Amino acid sequence: QVQLVESGGGLVQAGGSLRLSCAASGRTFSRYAMGWFRQAPGKEREFVAAIGMSGGTTYYADSVKGRFTISRDNAKNTLYLQMNSLKPEDTAVYYCAAGGSSWYKPETYNYDSWGQGTQVTVSS
Repeated sequence: QVQLVESGGGLVQAGGSLRLSCAASGRTFSRYAMGWFRQAPGKEREFVAAIGMSGGTTYYADSVKGRFTISRDNAKNTLYLQMNSLKPEDTAVYYCAAGGSSWYKPETYNYDSWGQGTQVTVSS
C-alpha cells in the first residue's frame, strides 16, 4: 500500500483559491489512480475528483467542475487539487486516496489507502 499525507488546507474567503497537495511514500505512486474526497460536518464523505495513473484521464463531481483541477506529478510522487472560486459549501476535510481497479467510480469503497485529511474552510 501507499502512504499518503495531505497538506495545503486553510481558511480562505469566498471566491479565493487554495492548492492542496498529497505526498505519497514509496516508489509505486505511478501505479495508482488517485482521487480527492471531502467530508463536511454531519455529512458523508463524497467524491470530488479522480485522475488516472498517467494523468491523462480525469473525472470531477458536478459541484466542482470548472472550478477545481486535479493533477499529479509522478516524478515527485505528489497529487494536487487546485481549487478556485471557492464557496462556503466547499468547507470540509479533504482527503486524498489511492484507487483500486474501479477508481473511476465515485464510491469511497473503490479506494484503498487514505490520507489523514486537511481542513479547508471557506468564509462568506
